[in-house]
Amino acid sequence: MNRKTLVLPAVVGLLAPVLAACGGSDSGSGGGDAIVVGTTDRFTASKDAPAPLDPAYSYDVGTWNILRQTVQTLMIQPKGEGEPVPEAAESCGFTDTGNERYACKLRSGLQFADGDAVTAKDVKFSIDRARAIKADSGVFALLSTIDTIETQGDNEVIFHLKTADATFPFKLSTPVAGIVNPDDYDKGKLRDGFAVDGSGPYILKADTDGDEMTKAVFTRNPHYKGTLKVNNDEVDMVSYKDADAMGTALQKGDIDLMTRTMSPEQIKKLAESPAGGDIDLVELNGLEIRYLAFDTTDPAVKSKAVRQAMAQIINRNELVSKVYGSQAEPLYSLVPASLTGHSNSFVNTYGEPNVGKAKALLADADITKPVKLTLNYTTDHYGPATKQEFEVLQKQLNDSGLFDVTIKGTAWDAFVPAERKGEYAVWGMGWFPDFPDADNFVAPFLDKDNFLKSPYSNSDIIDTLIPSSRREADRQSATKSLTEIQDIVAKDVPILPLWQGKQYVAANNDVTGTAYALNSSATLQLWELGRGASS
Repeated sequence: MNRKTLVLPAVVGLLAPVLAACGGSDSGSGGGDAIVVGTTDRFTASKDAPAPLDPAYSYDVGTWNILRQTVQTLMIQPKGEGEPVPEAAESCGFTDTGNERYACKLRSGLQFADGDAVTAKDVKFSIDRARAIKADSGVFALLSTIDTIETQGDNEVIFHLKTADATFPFKLSTPVAGIVNPDDYDKGKLRDGFAVDGSGPYILKADTDGDEMTKAVFTRNPHYKGTLKVNNDEVDMVSYKDADAMGTALQKGDIDLMTRTMSPEQIKKLAESPAGGDIDLVELNGLEIRYLAFDTTDPAVKSKAVRQAMAQIINRNELVSKVYGSQAEPLYSLVPASLTGHSNSFVNTYGEPNVGKAKALLADADITKPVKLTLNYTTDHYGPATKQEFEVLQKQLNDSGLFDVTIKGTAWDAFVPAERKGEYAVWGMGWFPDFPDADNFVAPFLDKDNFLKSPYSNSDIIDTLIPSSRREADRQSATKSLTEIQDIVAKDVPILPLWQGKQYVAANNDVTGTAYALNSSATLQLWELGRGASS
């Protein structure tokens, strides 16, 4: 099979002009067979997480990509990146000089997929519901700066904030702020299962096998009114057990496009294939990061010196080179290098990997060597290379003679509950941003009600630096506060950043819109896909 590679220029995105989409559900080419998309994301309704698709609970990239197609938000990140623009809203903006009062006027004629009118009260219900339920996923924390929500008539919603928050429009573009029908969602509890009822561009029908959704069928919502141009009538998303099975399905023509998560080997093979074939590989700018998280109360890593020694030993360049090659870059801060506010704090603090310095750190703290640790990782959520990544980390730490590390892999549906119950001392995670701003690589990990349930708490970060950074509408002006936060993280190491990665889509070349299939926040934009002549 011949293949060709289409590599897009890096999206300097956030500084680029906004290319906002326009139109509605009656726009686009439509027609033709359903476009079939493959994914290795798994969607399970388990005893510990029975409501995976409830906007008040969902907080991972896979389930959010289901909700982005079906649940409408007041704001949305535009097609060409940039500041969020109105979606369910006709207009939104701060109405006071202190940026603590944010008002939105709803688009006229909004309807849920069942034809019920969408009103300001429905918006208030939906967002207040997520804030009140406070699901253990921690997603409600995105709405933490809201004090009260007021409605005026059927079409105006006013948010009164506790403190200035320049990132608030971004937060209103995330699924936790999605508008749901009060007739279908209980105010005080989560909605179990895989049903979703919203006013977004698609209606969801879930095919299930026991407690797992095996296929999500998205059909165009005839009642949708918003800014999105929907270029198809149906998209089917099929879950595969691994990247190899998904790749085979693309080669056989069972699917038209594959995305999360291809293996490094698949991407390399597609990139090296001759041009002019029938599959396109699209390389997209991304903000995905990977990191190690610590339970700073666990005896194994309670001493800051242990965490610092790990930061001093781990060789990110070697890790990326051996596992991901050109598909990732070493990361020396929680904030990716491409975002305003990034600082290479771990380089500034630790310099190059150095076993001697790590040994001195442990000796000064009277830590018995070798330090015994288990590094936990998930086997089926971040792609097939995760095990190899942890094998490299294990070898680096053990070769130092200062650590005795074992590694343990667990399936995602068991991994997440175990992490939330505090069963791990050290565990590996990935982060796909809720929105493309440095705040979203800081607050979710370090603020009150952080989604990791981390016991680490720094009053300067929580009470001063995060609020200070959010007061700056000009994000460049927030750099000082953000740099201080990153320097504190490098010193205390409650989290150890490892690498940031690119994104890839592989598709049959009669599929159009693949250049916008994912934005930099890993949002799957299925409405962009269509069928047409080979590019």
